[in-house]
Amino acid sequence: MRGYTESKEGHQRRLRRIEGQIRGLQRMIDNDEYCIDILTQISAATRALQAVSLSLLDEHLQHCVSAAISEGGAEADAKIREATDAIARLVRS
Repeated sequence: MRGYTESKEGHQRRLRRIEGQIRGLQRMIDNDEYCIDILTQISAATRALQAVSLSLLDEHLQHCVSAAISEGGAEADAKIREATDAIARLVRS
């Protein structure tokens, strides 16, 4: 079982909403809408993706990393390193 399994429906719902935002951005470009309005919508979609990312990261830390730390050993070190790398990727994006 994955850490996000219990929240899967909520994540799917949020991602479908973001998908709709992206389609809306495509329509805005097709309709030659004002640049700043498009950039504002891109910012909103980016924030929505970041919220999903942070939620998944939190669930990963609470479930996968926590379980690995309880077991200890090389697996714990690997999970911590993996989480640290994921955080670094999110910070850079």
